Amino acid sequence: MRVWIVPKGSKQISDLRQAERPAPSPRAGQVLVRVRAVSLNYRDQAVVAGTYTLADSTRDLIPLSDGAGEVVAVGDGVTRFTPGDHVAGTFFQRPPDGPPSARPAALGAPLDGMLAEHVVLFEDGLVHLPAGYSFEEGACLPCAGVTAWHALMHAGRSIRPGDTVVVLGTGGVSTFALQFARAAGARVIATSSSDEKLAQARSRGASDGINYKATPEWDKEVLRLTGGRGADCVVEVGGVGTLPRSMNAIGRGGKITLIGLLTGPEGGISPYPLMFKGGSLHGVFVGDRSMFEEMNRAIDGNGITPVIDRVYAFEEVPDAFRQHAAGAFVGKVVIRI
Repeated sequence: MRVWIVPKGSKQISDLRQAERPAPSPRAGQVLVRVRAVSLNYRDQAVVAGTYTLADSTRDLIPLSDGAGEVVAVGDGVTRFTPGDHVAGTFFQRPPDGPPSARPAALGAPLDGMLAEHVVLFEDGLVHLPAGYSFEEGACLPCAGVTAWHALMHAGRSIRPGDTVVVLGTGGVSTFALQFARAAGARVIATSSSDEKLAQARSRGASDGINYKATPEWDKEVLRLTGGRGADCVVEVGGVGTLPRSMNAIGRGGKITLIGLLTGPEGGISPYPLMFKGGSLHGVFVGDRSMFEEMNRAIDGNGITPVIDRVYAFEEVPDAFRQHAAGAFVGKVVIRI
């Protein structure tokens, strides 16, 4: 079967290589999936650059955590899936070559990921796609979708109608958060460095957009837009560089869901703004299968579909990585296999 690999010691996108691997076979409790589409996340860029601390850079690695496809065969004892089912893998998996008691780990680092024609996963590491979803749409869900759902609905108090949610940027997590928050009846304020991207966010339900290049003190603008009340939730994908402003932007009892490190991992931050507001900070690292299935029920009930910026062919994997690395997209960048 065809795969793409991140060679050991990889430092840049041009190091990515296409290769051939033996097609896997399912053991007891496992499912063989013909992967039809995958999508990119920020962590995938870090894996290729050799800066992702959870990756094993001493071996060749098949990248990408997010993929969807069709069940080809099942091993003994599998009851949740049959050949022909359309499925997506969960972010965390039991190692396919390990015992059922093995500790779960993430696809795409440290485990081999989804950028292959076939994968074998334990049945508890798969979910059915939402009704009517294409493989390309399904491939957007495992990391970005579940992360956004976790951030809004499980970290701290769940988002309620009438709340105000701030999403930073227009990438996969932020775009899903916009859609889920609007479906929950919340107001959404989006930030971006691009007026064009903000216009797209408004077209998908954001009440306001803040260009943080034109308005560097975007936290003060959030306070102004909310009449001084502040936001109930900030979906924080920036990290240290934006966290102080997020703490200023929330209102009393508000929450910040810390998801990304796009501005870097280092820096000193005072926690006192949270104390004075009775606010909370929640670390969010994707989510489990039950969250995935709950999210899918919400997707079915509200007719939500992912925002896909562009779909690349399997042979165009480096081009997909380059577009994603440049930030020249809204929502998700997908690769069809």
